Amino acid sequence: MDALLILIILVAVYAAIAFVIHRNKLWEEHIVFYGPIMAIRTNRVGFFDKFTAFRTFFRLYGTVGVIAVIIVSVVITAMLIYSVYFTLMIQPEPTGIYKPQNLLLIPGLNEYVPSTFAVWFAFIITIAVHEFGHAILCRVENIKVKTMGALVAVIPVGFFVEPDEEELEQMKGMPKVRMFGAGITNNLVVGFACFMLLIICMGFVTPLASPAIYGVYQDYPAAKAGVLPGSLVTAINGEPITSRGDISSLLNATKPGDTLTLTIEKDKLVKAYPLTLAAWPAEIAGPASGFMGIEYYDGNTIKTEIGGMLSPGGFVNFLIIPFFTNNPIIQPLRILAFDNAETSYYQVPFYGFWDLIHLLFWCAWINLNVGIFNAIPMVPLDGGYIFKEGVDRLLDRRGLLKYSGYVTSIVSSLMLVVLVSLVALPYLLHL
Repeated sequence: MDALLILIILVAVYAAIAFVIHRNKLWEEHIVFYGPIMAIRTNRVGFFDKFTAFRTFFRLYGTVGVIAVIIVSVVITAMLIYSVYFTLMIQPEPTGIYKPQNLLLIPGLNEYVPSTFAVWFAFIITIAVHEFGHAILCRVENIKVKTMGALVAVIPVGFFVEPDEEELEQMKGMPKVRMFGAGITNNLVVGFACFMLLIICMGFVTPLASPAIYGVYQDYPAAKAGVLPGSLVTAINGEPITSRGDISSLLNATKPGDTLTLTIEKDKLVKAYPLTLAAWPAEIAGPASGFMGIEYYDGNTIKTEIGGMLSPGGFVNFLIIPFFTNNPIIQPLRILAFDNAETSYYQVPFYGFWDLIHLLFWCAWINLNVGIFNAIPMVPLDGGYIFKEGVDRLLDRRGLLKYSGYVTSIVSSLMLVVLVSLVALPYLLHL
């Protein structure tokens, strides 16, 4: 059945159920509506009380988390301000990552974040660990949690916890900061844990011994013969090939104009292609031997690049993987996030391995991005409330608490202007 038809049916079924519940006021204690979104809630929240037995640990965890959140907040603020400057300098077209919908981390709406099981599962896990972080620290700091629940719009799109507003308002200082920072801290911890597991798991893959064809040069022998990327070279002139070294040894004995038969395997089909070798392209400092016009996939180098993500530069490459589809450095790394032919170039330890890799990637990527975004010092984000509480306590000691709201509003407004500028400038600069 067509995916769009399935979606239409699901939306219609959800709309019908929601309409009946809303019209007949069914289960009012447990179901409320926010526009088209159904909130299913429960007051059975005793689960969170169990964490009070580990109060010392969670307070230490929350304190360390707040320090991390403050560092992230400063870094992301500086990066956002620089991004506005960079946008003014290069004046990008309002396309690609500069489209407004691509600034929202919504699977399917953001064209770089696919609507797949791995992405939606990661998205739900991200929201769950964020909200549960707030709930756990509420109980650790003796704030009552009134309800918790799920937000549903055809499928679950989020979770929420509802603390006692009066008790929350009375809380001050570090306990309040720890509570606001707990969601971000959980996202960062889960994100980095999945990131590390991703790198560890990729250490168990082994590139295939047979040379894999990654690409072919247009207007050169392989392309003219119809050789396709994604193939494995199995023989040349009937001689079995097991490595790139075998190919080099055979080609070193040839010259432009010589002919050979290239045997490849693709999708379990074996086919022989007669080639007339050409000279190496002028832009490539190649030998005097014949040239087939084939670029090979280097799985060992890709594994090294993935291991290198533990470095600051490698971590940045990890964060931008979804956005760069043609970058020669980033493109090979997309096996971590997307189904593609290149995954067939590796031997994996078990069936479903790449599904696990994609799940770990998106759990890491979404958690880290949600945590980083929420650290922005702008109310109503968690980072904004942490900033506000810090300003409150700083000015209160000096008898200047009445000015705290102005400081928080100015900083929040500045950050809002920065975020809006990143969306609007590409359009305004090309009017």
